[in-house]
Amino acid sequence: MAHIKEPKGVDFLIQSPPLTNDERKKISEFIRKSKSKRTILKRKRKTNKETV
Repeated sequence: MAHIKEPKGVDFLIQSPPLTNDERKKISEFIRKSKSKRTILKRKRKTNKETV
């Protein structure tokens, strides 16, 4: 693999601003919902395999 050089005057380092409490809550809620959907789908797949 080749190493990619940064062009002159371009910096690839990214500094994100800190999250607000509201943003943290929204992200946590999204993660919680997506995890619960995954467990429901896994349960359905297992029951379908058992019936076949």
